[in-house]
Formats: sequence, structure tokens, C-alpha cells
Amino acid sequence: MSTATAGRSSRAAQARSRDSSRPTRIRGTGIAFWLFFTPFAVGLLIFTIIPLLWGGALSFFEAKGTVLPTQFVGLGNFKDFLTDTAFLYSLRTFTIFAIFIVPVTMATSLFLAVLVNGIPRFQAFYRSVFFLPTACSYVVASVVWRLGLFNGLDSGVVNTMLSSIGLDPIADWLSASPYWWVVLISVRLWMQVGFYMLLFLAGLQAIPSQLYEAAAVDGLNPGGWRMFRMITLPQLRTTSTAVLLLLLIAAFQAFDEFYNLTGNNPETRPPLVYLYNIALGPEQDFGHGSAGALVLTAIMVVAGLLQTWIIGFDSNDDARRRRLPWRRRGPVGAVGAGAGAGVGATVTADLAGTGAPPGPSADAPSDPSADGGHPAAAAAPEIIRPDGGDRS
Repeated sequence: MSTATAGRSSRAAQARSRDSSRPTRIRGTGIAFWLFFTPFAVGLLIFTIIPLLWGGALSFFEAKGTVLPTQFVGLGNFKDFLTDTAFLYSLRTFTIFAIFIVPVTMATSLFLAVLVNGIPRFQAFYRSVFFLPTACSYVVASVVWRLGLFNGLDSGVVNTMLSSIGLDPIADWLSASPYWWVVLISVRLWMQVGFYMLLFLAGLQAIPSQLYEAAAVDGLNPGGWRMFRMITLPQLRTTSTAVLLLLLIAAFQAFDEFYNLTGNNPETRPPLVYLYNIALGPEQDFGHGSAGALVLTAIMVVAGLLQTWIIGFDSNDDARRRRLPWRRRGPVGAVGAGAGAGVGATVTADLAGTGAPPGPSADAPSDPSADGGHPAAAAAPEIIRPDGGDRS
């Protein structure tokens, strides 16, 4: 073979190698991408981005009954809102609502997740049953609550239940305090508890089983309160933080149930209902409405950042412990100090794949006879390994 032929063969091989390393391009995919992406991009631009930008611009103008204002007022609309007693009272209403709905939803969702996670069969059925209300509209649920459950009639569902246990029916569920809070909190709890139950259920199923096995060997009762408090709750910390943040944002955005159940009642009017009546009510004051929306958004952002700074998402736990004095605790290995010797040391060693820690625990006796002849306390740190094998 001549030198020229060998050179051409080498160049052809290099070209084939470069072609094979490039990603394969399917003909016509570029056109298909733009056909699918363009309607979404146009809709996002017209119905989301432009209204947000224009609303921000309107907040600096006097805009009553028009979206094309000419009188510039600067920060006057924001100043009016920060001194508006009605707006501040709506924030008070939101605070009362959040104080009740956030912890109740978290506790109920976690309770249901633990129950469903402990059921050996038909988990998919129970997940679907609790999640189905999430697909319902808040408007539809509010109408059902108003006309069916809490209609104030003696024949209403809730009043019938009260009469069956010897209590007097209540006629003013939606017009007197604290009855309206029962209606508002119950409808939102029914609507959103299934979604957060799924989040907690995913967190529970991600907990390594070695943690529970090591804690059970060290004397904790499987399924008991101490097991839940020492193992389950710390492992759900990241999920709980995310759920708390989502619940706070959802409480800020509460509108449908308040508007459809209590209307524009100043006693039960959250910020969004108040802003809706300012911007789209009889006054059509788009300037103050846009400024109030920006103020409420700023409050939501500050609340989210503050919660993330205090609780965090476990991204920099050591730095957070140094920053917050009440979080300066010992490592997770101290979890077993009150429940049995060496639970935390066993869990840490097992998850690290190193078996037992190099030295005896400070809380555990060095031999079984020192603990009343109980062998589990001394043998716990060297029983369970991540691969399931026993250490001899």
C-alpha cells in the first residue's frame, strides 16, 4: 500500500471517529422543537411576564380606572400601604390563619404518612384516596362547605352531627367568630393534606432500614414513640423544612375559600382578598393594587429566606449550629444515650460501613455483667452492617 493511500485511510478513520463522537441529530427535530415551544413561550410572555412588568410599573403611578396612567407618584403607593390599617389588619388575619393551618396540616399529613407507610398492603389505594381531594377545585370545595356542610340549617351535615351528640345546632357558621375559622381551616385541610402526606411518605420510604434495626437492637421499641422521636423525626428534617415553606407560601396565597365563604368581610379578609377588592373592585385602583402585590411578595420572600436561614435544608448544618446558639448540640450519635448504650454510635458506624466504633461508648459498660447481664448493650455496636452481614 502506498503512502498516499495509507494517509487517506488514516484521515477517513479520524473523520469517522469524530462523527461517531458527535451527538446524533434527528432530521426535523429543530422544527418540532419550535412548534412545541413557541406557543408556550408566547403564552408565558403575554399572560405572565408582561403583566408582571406592567404591574410593577403601575405601582409607581396614580392609576384609577385605567392601565395607561400619566401621573407619577413614586413611592407614594407603597407608603400608603405600609400605613393602611385595613391592609395591616389583613396581615393579622393571615397570621391567625397561618398559626392554625400550618401546624395542623403538618401534623395531620405526617400522621397519615406514618399510618400509610406502616400498611403492608393496598398502599397505592390509600395514597390515591387521600390525594384525590387535591385535584378538586377550591371554588367547588368552598361551595360544598357553604351549602352542604356548614349551611347553618338544622338539616345541615355538621348541625345534624352536633344534634346527634346532644349539642345545639349553630346557625352562624360563616358570620360569627370563631365558627368561621372552623369552616375555613377544615376546607383547606381537606384540600391540601393529601399532597403533603405524599411528601412525608416519600421521606419515610427514603430512611435506611439499618437505622431502625440498630435502634431496635439497642432496646428501642419498633413503632414506639421513642423510635419515632429519635430516628424518624431527625431523618425527616429536610422534608419537614420543605413542607413548612410550602405551607407558608400557600397560606399567603389563600384566596378562593375566603372569597367564596366569607366574602369581603374585614374580620376574615386575607391580604389577597383585600388587594383584589382594591384593584378589581368598584374603585379600580390599579396603582395601589400593584403596590400592595409587590409588598406582599416582598413579605413572602423575606419570610421564606428567614425560615431557610433559621432551619435550613441541611446544606451547611455545621455553620448553622455555630450561628444559632440553640442548635449547638452534640452529633446525631448522642441519640441513643437515653434509650440504650451506643445507638448513635452503632448507626453512625453502620452507615459509614465501618462496623463498630474503635472504642467503647462512654455510656455503655465494657462487659455484659456490668449492665445486669444484658448482652445487647455491650454487643450492639458490632452487630449490624450495611450489607446485612454480622460481625464476628
